[in-house]
Amino acid sequence: MADIKSLDDLKSAVSGAAAPAAAEVAVREPKRDSLGRSYATGKRKDAVARVWVKPGSGKVIVNGKEMAVYFARPVLQMILKQPFQIANVEGQFDVYATVVGGGLSGQAGAVKHGISKALQLYEPSLRGALKAAGFLTRDSRVVERKKYGKAKARRSFQFSKR
Repeated sequence: MADIKSLDDLKSAVSGAAAPAAAEVAVREPKRDSLGRSYATGKRKDAVARVWVKPGSGKVIVNGKEMAVYFARPVLQMILKQPFQIANVEGQFDVYATVVGGGLSGQAGAVKHGISKALQLYEPSLRGALKAAGFLTRDSRVVERKKYGKAKARRSFQFSKR
């Protein structure tokens, strides 16, 4: 209470009112490297994706291959395009991603998560739309482990009366 200089300051301190300087809202700053890219890590199931996003023509490279070559199924390509559609920035950013682990579906989800996080770091104003769509939240569902005495995680061995 060393900063109290007047009766008004004392009243506001007692009533619990915040000081004017502390009432300012923190504004998010864009996080970009020296090459003008934003980096983020995306995860889904056992897959982990490292994603770099920079302004460009909308080219997506995954593990050194075009998106259409690496993710041949249209559903997986649609998953990768979702963050750009939600943020209304289709064709404005180039993506370079390396992804390891899991299967193709998990890898597509990991790249989608990484793209969403990187877009939000590059342009903080896109955070609201991406967060409302649930793209910034890591999907924590993973495969349940196998237990001893069971055929799979929960399935028992076939019962035999004799």
